[in-house]
Amino acid sequence: MITARKLLGALALTTAATLTAACGASGTGAEGSKATDVKLRMTVWTSNEDQLKLFNAIGDAYRADHPEVSSITFESLPFADYNTTLTTQIAGGNAPDLAWMGDLSKDLIASDALVGLTDKLKATDGWQYDDLVDSATKEFSRDGKLYAYPFSNSPFALYVNTDLLAKAGQKIDPKTLTWDQVAAAGAAVHAKTGKAGFVVRDFDYKSWNTLATVWTGFGGSAWSPDGKTCTFDSPEMQRAFTFLHDAAFKTSAMPGPGTKADFFAGDAAFTVAQVSRASLLTGSFKFGLYPLPAGPSGKYAVLGQAGVGVLAASKHPDQATDFLAYLTNPANAAKLAQFFPPPRKSLLTGAKLAENNKKLSAAQLQEVVVDQLPNAVTLPNHTSPAEIAQKGKTALDALWKTDADIPAVLKSVCTAIDPILAK
Repeated sequence: MITARKLLGALALTTAATLTAACGASGTGAEGSKATDVKLRMTVWTSNEDQLKLFNAIGDAYRADHPEVSSITFESLPFADYNTTLTTQIAGGNAPDLAWMGDLSKDLIASDALVGLTDKLKATDGWQYDDLVDSATKEFSRDGKLYAYPFSNSPFALYVNTDLLAKAGQKIDPKTLTWDQVAAAGAAVHAKTGKAGFVVRDFDYKSWNTLATVWTGFGGSAWSPDGKTCTFDSPEMQRAFTFLHDAAFKTSAMPGPGTKADFFAGDAAFTVAQVSRASLLTGSFKFGLYPLPAGPSGKYAVLGQAGVGVLAASKHPDQATDFLAYLTNPANAAKLAQFFPPPRKSLLTGAKLAENNKKLSAAQLQEVVVDQLPNAVTLPNHTSPAEIAQKGKTALDALWKTDADIPAVLKSVCTAIDPILAK
């Protein structure tokens, strides 16, 4: 397994070697002006056919006006292994030209592994840099310079299978919905139909950071605002994890470890997932989509972000940056908005987002995207994300047992990750 320390060292060495090669190159494509037969590769974690079709269409349109670019490949990597695969490619000298990134962004920026974008985007005619929402660019910036375009700013929402609720004789009022009510309805659905109650998508008792979509409503957080101190052992987190533990082991409101339940296949009454996941809806059941339920601390919103940046180790950084500017211009941002809520103020209305969205209405998009963005917090993000994720998971594994000592387990999480946070 690649540790964060080794990764940063590898990225720094790879970046330095690439920049040195670029400075000494002539006509190789590193400088851009003399490049011919440029082949660009962008790693993504989607395998959705409609999304890939749109990316390829944008790529084809770009190549039609840039004959020096002979191909643009969108390489789909499995989500669960995405960070590991991408960092291995970079460290192994096989870096893509462009890449999606989530929690890996802080390490990539800190290790100078990304090309600065601000000057290029501002200089691109019609790109409208001032249209970007400042809060959306924060996670991907350093010292006032943008290193990844925040192409997806997707709040987490509660999807509801209303057919399953009806079968179980359950009704909810989305305007006053709480987590306790979701758990109660979910337990009733499971008892009546055998289907799952609520599912936090992508959690699967591994990706604990996705549970921020629940614990934030309890006033909890993974670490202090400055990122230096673990707060898993706080009373708020104890209350949140007690709720989750009870749901999994006492009431069966949530599937326990080892049980798979895909909401979009009709296997669960509720799921917490990003708005962009609406593309998975097939019309096989009636559904509702609402903001996250209120917790003991009241209403809240959680945002999942993804950026796209140009790798400094790219063989063609100029062409890659130029394509990124094209991919994210106002016209293409509007097309991508059907899947990925954009960071552009001009596009952030329910009506605008609905223009290209085939699954959700303008009213739904206004309520679960536009109205949630101003006060949304992001999923936990820190340098050394892989190391923190693994250490945290190892400690949290002890929680997912019937007789778990919840306060003791949460304290052990802090014991495990505090030394990393303090670096």
